[in-house]
Amino acid sequence: IMLGRLTGFSNASQAATAKGVAPASSRGAVRGTKQHSKQSLSPACSPWMGAQSPALCGAQIQGPTNTHTSARQFSTISAMATSEKMTVAITGATGLVGCRLASKLASQGHTVRALTRNPGSARSKLPFPGVEVYGPADWAKAIQGATGVVNLAGEPIATRWTPEIKEQVKASRVRTTKTIVDYIAATPEEQRPNVLVSGSAVGYYGISQNASFSEDSPPGGDYLAEVCREWEAAAKEAEGKGTRTVILRIGIVLANDGGALGKMLPVFQIFAGGPLGSGRQWMSWIHRDDLVELIVESLKNPAYSGIYNATAPKPVRMSELCSSLGNILGRPSWLPVPDFALQALLGEGATVVLEGQRVLPARTQSTGFQFKYSEVNSALRNIMADEAGHHEQHEEHEQRGGQPLVGTTS
Repeated sequence: IMLGRLTGFSNASQAATAKGVAPASSRGAVRGTKQHSKQSLSPACSPWMGAQSPALCGAQIQGPTNTHTSARQFSTISAMATSEKMTVAITGATGLVGCRLASKLASQGHTVRALTRNPGSARSKLPFPGVEVYGPADWAKAIQGATGVVNLAGEPIATRWTPEIKEQVKASRVRTTKTIVDYIAATPEEQRPNVLVSGSAVGYYGISQNASFSEDSPPGGDYLAEVCREWEAAAKEAEGKGTRTVILRIGIVLANDGGALGKMLPVFQIFAGGPLGSGRQWMSWIHRDDLVELIVESLKNPAYSGIYNATAPKPVRMSELCSSLGNILGRPSWLPVPDFALQALLGEGATVVLEGQRVLPARTQSTGFQFKYSEVNSALRNIMADEAGHHEQHEEHEQRGGQPLVGTTS
């Protein structure tokens, strides 16, 4: 049981890296850079997203500190923009967050341009009306005339860190973001996107058992914080091109089909669930639907600019998250994974799962943004209900003789 739980935190890229190659889905160069073989454009969002891995930590870039815009002003401006149809270019569109974002935008009548390394795979994962797929050679074309760009790309971080992996983790974020910004700058002004919404991560703040962090807190001094500083600095360059820039420091994204929860659910369902390490590390989390809504609001509302924490207002310690999940599933949370076991498997990369930070969305809430799920218990209950409905939908479809549903999002 313990071995199964530990290996759940590894992924195919680890084995491939040991052989000196990147996974097939991750191969390909970032356009305009010198590195040609190991650039992954997996969606970036949270250290727990595995192959769709997300957020890292970052650069000392402070967002605009204009706190005089009231929540009412934000709401009024947003309401004025809501009815306008957008064209949105997205990196990481096939991932845990990007796929849900693409689905939501398409369902509202907006046009989605998925910027991908694998157009064939993207088309099968994004079968929504209004979604256009662009391979690397056409990224510049996709950005021209777009209303906005959402940047969610990045190499997975919940793996064993080697010098090569650490370089890939940073390059996949920083170089990709620079490439996107370069394309924005090269676009004629009349066709230039109005807004860039770029992912970052709560790792920006470093790690702490006791401190709390808001958007104006200084950066940490560890490796992940360094990555985020450079990542955010690359995104901020778009401001100088006249493009409104929003940077979201994303926490641990909760969803039933990936990320932290996707790894934990099978373990709890066989009565072997429990916290990792001491269980006292902070988990600054966000429900995937709240994150998608925040991204959409950032695209639509011109009052959004600068840095925002994309985390729920009530972070919890890992032991509390595991206890809540066990109660909802009717399973115990009794079998912790010891620190030394994770360190043996992941080495320095164990920091991602053994350490955390208590991050609060102070500036995000000051805009009037309403989190639908501010309590982890209500978030988990919603996700588990969604999971049950998703399985019933597949079973009913297959019982009627149909092929398994492809591209559905829970």
